[in-house]
Formats: sequence, structure tokens, C-alpha cells
Amino acid sequence: MTSKDHFGGGSQLEELNGFTNPGLPEHKPRIADRDPKAAKVAERQVAAWFILSMVGTIWFIVSYFLFTPGETMQSIRIHNTSVGLGAAVAMFSIGAGAVLWAKNLMSDHEGIDERHDIGGSEEDQAVALEILHQAKEESGIARRPLLRNTLIAALAIAPLPAVLVFRDLGPLPGDKMFTTLWGEGVRLIQDPGGIPSAESERPIKAQDVTIGSAYHVLPSGIGDEENAEHPLNEKAKAAVLLMRLDPKDLNEDPDRKDWSHEGIVAYSKICTHVGCPVALYEHQTHHLLCPCHQSTFDVTEHCKVIFGPAKRPLPQLPISVDSDGYLVAQSDFPEPVGPTFWEINHP
Repeated sequence: MTSKDHFGGGSQLEELNGFTNPGLPEHKPRIADRDPKAAKVAERQVAAWFILSMVGTIWFIVSYFLFTPGETMQSIRIHNTSVGLGAAVAMFSIGAGAVLWAKNLMSDHEGIDERHDIGGSEEDQAVALEILHQAKEESGIARRPLLRNTLIAALAIAPLPAVLVFRDLGPLPGDKMFTTLWGEGVRLIQDPGGIPSAESERPIKAQDVTIGSAYHVLPSGIGDEENAEHPLNEKAKAAVLLMRLDPKDLNEDPDRKDWSHEGIVAYSKICTHVGCPVALYEHQTHHLLCPCHQSTFDVTEHCKVIFGPAKRPLPQLPISVDSDGYLVAQSDFPEPVGPTFWEINHP
């Protein structure tokens, strides 16, 4: 097909636009097409990008374990910067190498492909296979083992950072999605805003909780050495809102009447929609509100959902008082806290 045919005919183009069809510009061969040494240099440059991609992937994995994020913003910033740099180098280098390969080494010719119906005949399918074979030959992937092998290696290890990232998206397999640090006799302590030490814990007495008040509480011992590996994860699961209502305002299920103490009730702070912190308590209406998507829970009705996208009530923590008058948990939550997932069957 000529350039004149391609552009719809010279006379028609002149009539519509007022100028002559210039046609396609003269094709100029690239340096790599004329000089085998230049082609070899270009090949090594592309391979270098793929090797750099592998270095970025390896750096991501090394920094993931080397710069473990701690409790300080600086440690978190160093961790995020290190793994982000590794991921950026790994992905960018594969793209840069592929672009240079296409621009400098793949077959450089101009052609026009005619449209055809999808699902062609056997002859058309044979032509398609021939096109694939031609693409293999033109790309040079079969006759350039250095490029092929470095590309395969870079692509093979590129998903490894994703494995590490997915590992951190939630608790590991086992019972970690079903249990928290709450248990029989564990005291309720005030949340100081961080991870409390054993010396800074402030347990809560039932007599100090007045009607209309609300406390953000944690389990005693959350800062102990055995919980030091992932204290923030444990805090996120165990966070609780403690409130006191007039006992006559509570409409309690007979099976749960002993889960509260003189109008004091405790519920998970983690919204059952997508896990946002439910931190707004309206003591006049006895409603808990999630600020993210406005799911609203009625404290007088075991925190059942009365508005919003959440599909199940907030899990209730059974509580009582010990011999010293401090509020303690009777057990762990009877159901997993947080967003509903595949193993929770709740209407």
C-alpha cells in the first residue's frame, strides 16, 4: 500500500486540506542497524537495566528485613524509603530496558496491517502464528541470549517484594485473626496513646466510670516483653471502648446479662466494615459512630448496626470486677474483631 492509498488518496487530501500528501518520510537506519559494535553496546545497555532491576528487587528484600519499622517516625520513614526505592528501581529498570530494546534493537521497519474479522479461518490462524514467529525473530529474543536471560531473571524475581508486602497486609495464618490479648482476669487499663509499660499502666476501677463517660482501654500487659514483637498489631486488635449507661437503658440479651457490670459495657473499637476506629460516642443517644463511612451502632442493643455499611455488630468484651474493684475481662472476645471475612458467618 502506498502512502497515497494510506492517507485516503492524494486528490481527496488536496481537496479537503489544500495541500499535497507529503507521504511517509524517508526511512533512516539506526546506528545499531549499520554498526554491529553499536548493536552490541546497545544490547549490553539493555542487559544492564535488567540487572539493575534485579539489584532493586534484592535491595527491597534486604531493606525489608534490615530496616524494621519501630515505634518512632524516623524508623518508619527509613523503612518506607528503603523498600520504596528498591521497588521503584526494580520496576523502572525493567521498563527502561524494554523501551531501549524496542527502540535500538528490535526490527525497525514501517508497515500497515489491514483489519480482518475476529475468529478467522485456518489460513488466518496460520498467518497469526507466522506473525508471532516473525515477532520473535524481529525482537531478537531468540538470538540474543544475554537480553533474554537477564529479562527472564529480572521478571522472575520481581514479584518477590509483593510476597513480602502481602505478608504484612494482615495476621499470619493460625488463630491470630481470631484471638487478642484479652483473657480471663486481664485488667482493663486506660489507653495512653502509645504502648504502655508495666509501670505506666492505669487500671480502671468500676466506681470511677460515671454514667455518660467513655474510656479508650487496652488489656493489661500489652507492653510486656512477650508482646514486644508486634505491639501495635496487638493494640489494633485489642482496642476497646468502655462506657457506662443507666442499667435501665440497656436492652440486654438474657445470655449476655452477666457480660456487663452495673451498666458498664465494653465493645471492640474496630469497625466491622473495613476496620476504622469507632471513636465517637453520643451519650445522649447511646450511639457509637464510625467517622470513616458513618456506620452507627446502638450501645443499648449490643451495638447492633442501625445505619451504614457495616454488616454485623461490634463484638462485645465480657467484663466483671476483681476483688480490688478493678474492671477485668471474663474472656477474650467471643468472635473475631474487625472487618467481616470469609470465616465469619453473621447475618
